[in-house]
Amino acid sequence: MGMSEFYSGRDDVESLATIHAALDAGVTFLDTADMYGPFVNEELVGRAIADRRDEVTLATKFGNERGVDGSFVRVNGTPDYVRSACDASLRRLKVDVIDLYYQHRVDRTVPVEETWGAMKELVDAGKVRHLGISEASAATLERAHQVHPVTAIQSEYSLWTRDPEDGVLATCRRLGIGFVAYSPLGRGFLTANDAARTPADSSDYRNYSPRFVGEAKVANEALVAKLAEFASGKGITLAQLSLAWVMAQGHDVVPIPGTKRRQWLAENIAASDVILTAEELAQVSALVPRDAVAGERYPSFSMGTVNV
Repeated sequence: MGMSEFYSGRDDVESLATIHAALDAGVTFLDTADMYGPFVNEELVGRAIADRRDEVTLATKFGNERGVDGSFVRVNGTPDYVRSACDASLRRLKVDVIDLYYQHRVDRTVPVEETWGAMKELVDAGKVRHLGISEASAATLERAHQVHPVTAIQSEYSLWTRDPEDGVLATCRRLGIGFVAYSPLGRGFLTANDAARTPADSSDYRNYSPRFVGEAKVANEALVAKLAEFASGKGITLAQLSLAWVMAQGHDVVPIPGTKRRQWLAENIAASDVILTAEELAQVSALVPRDAVAGERYPSFSMGTVNV
């Protein structure tokens, strides 16, 4: 996402180099969406994997409908839109099949069974291999799973966003659904990158995130300072600690840190070698209690599209 929109700066040359470096390092799971850019991130990923398609498990999403001018149209889960969005993603990615196709947000005006009926048709047609959903409640997850097996749910999960622990993770484990954790680094807040906590570009989405502004930012920086001290004592970076904590929540939990630079890519990959003992996990969790994080994770105008 950040390679094409929402975060300060865009550099397609560095982004392509980062994706190639990830593949060279053994990363196999790439995640994009039609709304990123909009549309151009799928094209970027498509260029990056043009001669390496077999190395990649490719995921993309539909549901956040946007206009060509970048405007946000609506959350759209109508069957006709499912079909047209998939065809458009296949064209932009320049692939014959999408490995994992997510419903990016749940449309409150369309029963999830109708949306998933159309998604199942995509599997039957050979356009999609597996289906997923994002930011869905446990109840919605169950309903979708009755129409077609849900391979994965993608929702925000990190040291400062623990919402999936309120039923969604348990539902995933009961039904055999994988959990993909997006923003495992708190949109950069849970790293040592000071610039990520104070975006310089007025177009940066984080300028409107409640956790990044005002008194909430000050309170959250105090929490991060405690984590940074713990990480330093263990000889790892704050980002590596944050990622290691997410990965330690279960083998079925896969974080997707969305770096757009090779420098941070190498740091993130190294987190997979970090082992946290049960005692350390308890200590880290105690440093950031769930109710200690200040601010909602999304602006008020976005909160209505999550946990539906």
